[in-house]
Amino acid sequence: MQRFQILPVEQRFFDLFEKHARTLRQAAERLLDLVQDFTDVEGKVAQLAEIEHEADFVTHEIFDLARRSFTTPFETEDITGLAARVDDAVDAIEATAGDLVLWRIERPTPQAIDLCRIIAKGAVEIDTAIPVLRDKRAFGKIREHVVEVNRYENDADRVARQALRDLVQHRDDWFEVTRWKEIYDDLENCADRLEDIADQLEGITVKNG
Repeated sequence: MQRFQILPVEQRFFDLFEKHARTLRQAAERLLDLVQDFTDVEGKVAQLAEIEHEADFVTHEIFDLARRSFTTPFETEDITGLAARVDDAVDAIEATAGDLVLWRIERPTPQAIDLCRIIAKGAVEIDTAIPVLRDKRAFGKIREHVVEVNRYENDADRVARQALRDLVQHRDDWFEVTRWKEIYDDLENCADRLEDIADQLEGITVKNG
């Protein structure tokens, strides 16, 4: 149900939402760049860690503004829920990059690159959808992006399942199986976290559209 409001809504929320979405997109694009050009790995992972720190900072800004504001564009729990889910997704991407170093990956597999490409596409959908929160009349466009994110998550599930099937064919090398299973699980988790953001956006549009 749409809330009746006399005081103007605090517009800084939208600026912060969009800044948050940009950090998500940047993180996903950096991860894709990393696996496509697997050089200076530790330097690129360090850059991703900086993006993750920026996302943390924006998350704290959103939470702080939600506590201090009398007029919010949506219910406080929806605002903080959206911020938390974006932060979780950036964390998952940064953790995945870190695991590539931890497990001493020499070269990403084609399936890992495909999964990173899917994650990057999903992040673009989120980054495109979030600015639409400014205009409730255009909420239908957000739902279109939500559908795309859900489709990408299904694609990621399919690619990850096939990658695991291929992996167990080489079960004579259990270290290889173990480390790549961890990486594929990480990548699938990134796609799941993007779907969580999409679900949160859909909930906001249903309540406020």
